[in-house]
Amino acid sequence: MQLSQDFNNLLLNTDSYKASHWLQYPPQTEYISSYIEPRGGDFEHVVFFGLQAFLLEYLSKPFAQAHIDEAEILLKAHSVPFFKEGWQHILQAHAGFLPLCIEAVPEGTVLPLHHAVTQVVNTDPACYWLTSYIETALLRAVWYPSTVASLSYACWRMIRSALQKSADNLEGLPFKLHDFGARGASSEQSAALGGLGHLVNFLGTDNVSAIIGASRWYGMNTPEQIAGFSIPAAEHSTMTAWGRAHEVDAYRNMLNQFGGIGKVVAVVSDSYDLWNAIDSLWGGELREQVKTMGGTLVIRPDSGEPVKVVREALERLAVRFGTTLNGKGYKVLPPYVRLIQGDGINPISLDKLLNAIMAAGFSIDNVAFGMGGGLLQQVNRDTLGWAMKASSAQVAGQWRDVYKDPITSQAKRSKRGRLALVQTATGFETIRLDELNGRPNLLEPVFENGVLLRQDTLATIRQRVNLVP
Repeated sequence: MQLSQDFNNLLLNTDSYKASHWLQYPPQTEYISSYIEPRGGDFEHVVFFGLQAFLLEYLSKPFAQAHIDEAEILLKAHSVPFFKEGWQHILQAHAGFLPLCIEAVPEGTVLPLHHAVTQVVNTDPACYWLTSYIETALLRAVWYPSTVASLSYACWRMIRSALQKSADNLEGLPFKLHDFGARGASSEQSAALGGLGHLVNFLGTDNVSAIIGASRWYGMNTPEQIAGFSIPAAEHSTMTAWGRAHEVDAYRNMLNQFGGIGKVVAVVSDSYDLWNAIDSLWGGELREQVKTMGGTLVIRPDSGEPVKVVREALERLAVRFGTTLNGKGYKVLPPYVRLIQGDGINPISLDKLLNAIMAAGFSIDNVAFGMGGGLLQQVNRDTLGWAMKASSAQVAGQWRDVYKDPITSQAKRSKRGRLALVQTATGFETIRLDELNGRPNLLEPVFENGVLLRQDTLATIRQRVNLVP
């Protein structure tokens, strides 16, 4: 017999120790209710996102007898118990769909940390063990895209604030932070899910996998609904292949190939000497072509200390192309030339850079930003303290609180009881379900026994995010 090679076997999408938990609950256990919460971390807000992708990709499809047989062979060889009878029951009684009810806040909801955003309970008392078994896959499905969406949202708020201070309007905001992270992500699926988290807040991306994910999971499946946009852009190989002596010819070719009325083209310009490129090439030999091509040249530095490089680049561009003062009193380059800084950007450096640009008297309208590994890869489960914990169990017909309260870490104290989330005049509050008293519960059923009960488009999710002042 051969061990399973199937990454689509839901029975094996778990941690090893979960396989023995069906033997560890009290006798006559019937239901286990658990919740997912960001317990605290690097950002002020969490943007809940990504659950729908998981439900569509994994839980909306039944497993089969072959999956049980594969799991039995692998887990027994792995030296952990396998509850074959339990899985056979689900296959026979529920046609291979998981008897679970999953509740969650609507995707795109922005709320403070420390609140329950998802709750799951088994719907078949014979499957009390299933709630915990699904934790590995379910928590992973929530924490990563939500954390990237939250990071991107934190950057969105920073940039919006800077634009409100230094620009006449917010028209450029949707394209102010570009996703360059696909190559630095741990897998294509990570790139898709993290890239989608970014597209909750912005429209600019070079992450094609995120566009596919938006079509596959979030209803953006026609050309008119495309989830994100990019532009023709140079990389170092396409510039340096011309040779240093012909650097200006490489730049001229970019303008000839991609310039024109209403068009935008980005050109990396630090392959040799960024200052010479700005002063003598873009701002010298090619200056008239840049001015008259009808579109916008976006010059991209790609090395050096971001604050110093961007500030000096803006000052040199101002000398070569001139500036005007906007209604807020900040300098704006002509519309045919802009800058994008995509190297070394993370939430901390972005905040410093925004402030430095404005301190130098320039509007944020002059600059766009790109983020790669800092967006998709420099996050983990601890960035926002994500955890899934059991909070209630029904044993012999009686619900009891389930919780942990370690004396060594109050931060890991968990919530008790079946939970609800309500919005009050002062914000959000996670309460016990039996305290709801007719108030709307923001933890809405989204999945039950294999059926997806709610399905949102990315367009709808974006609207929810933008409801927050």
